[in-house]
Amino acid sequence: MSELKNKIDFVYIFDVQDGNPNGDPDAGNLPRVDAETGMGLVTDVCLKRKVRNYVQVAKGMAPGYDIFIKEKAVLNTLIDAAHDEDKVKTAKDKKSAARDVMCHKYYDIRAFGAVMSMGKNAGQVRGPIQLTFSRSVSPIAAAEHSITRMAVATEKEAEKQGGDNRTMGRKATVPYGLYVCHGFVSANLAKQTGFSEEDLDLFFEALRNMFDVDRSAARGLMSAQKLIVFKHDSVLGNAPANKLFDLVKIEKKSEGAPRSFNDYEVTIDKSDLPTGVMVEELI
Repeated sequence: MSELKNKIDFVYIFDVQDGNPNGDPDAGNLPRVDAETGMGLVTDVCLKRKVRNYVQVAKGMAPGYDIFIKEKAVLNTLIDAAHDEDKVKTAKDKKSAARDVMCHKYYDIRAFGAVMSMGKNAGQVRGPIQLTFSRSVSPIAAAEHSITRMAVATEKEAEKQGGDNRTMGRKATVPYGLYVCHGFVSANLAKQTGFSEEDLDLFFEALRNMFDVDRSAARGLMSAQKLIVFKHDSVLGNAPANKLFDLVKIEKKSEGAPRSFNDYEVTIDKSDLPTGVMVEELI
């Protein structure tokens, strides 16, 4: 594994068509929205879940690529299992040794960090990859649709309907939304978790492909449109991340409500790129 030696900042642009990219359970699972501006929101947790799902499928939980936060996992059991490793049993600092075992075994801990102070205690890990909430470029107009299921769940419901056997429901969608997420990769924290260049390549691979292995009728057509990576030539970085993000311009080029990625133009002002920083478009 190659050690990560460069600070990295990136802009991830994705869109949704006729789907709900991230429902809000506190609002009847309607698409998340900034109440003051009408801009759509997608949480960092939502995107991390999709990255985890992709890695789980792509690597098949091979050694070093298991997932800690996965469906039906019992976290204390996994932490306790790390303490059963011989290298942990013989270590003076069992908590630190267990933390190292967890970082080596689980990709999502190496990447995103984890709180593992439950059970036998493996401490806490601050991950090198951090994501912001994604925010839509234009206000979204969430729509609710009535849907019908040509069946009922119980005999009692069938009797009540006299054999009509229909169940009504609701489905919320965003006709179209283009979302922007900002991300940061710390080479300094990567050293602490063992996150490598190969791990980073897998992360970017996940961002490019994760929507295609996580399809759902509720989420409509979600697609990765742009992945713009700013690579510094040092561990601590050569320019503030916000100044680099300002170089990426997204302009709506059509009148009326946007309905596709073609309604926008994405450009990068490379003339103001700071010394010691290179930019690359991975999508």
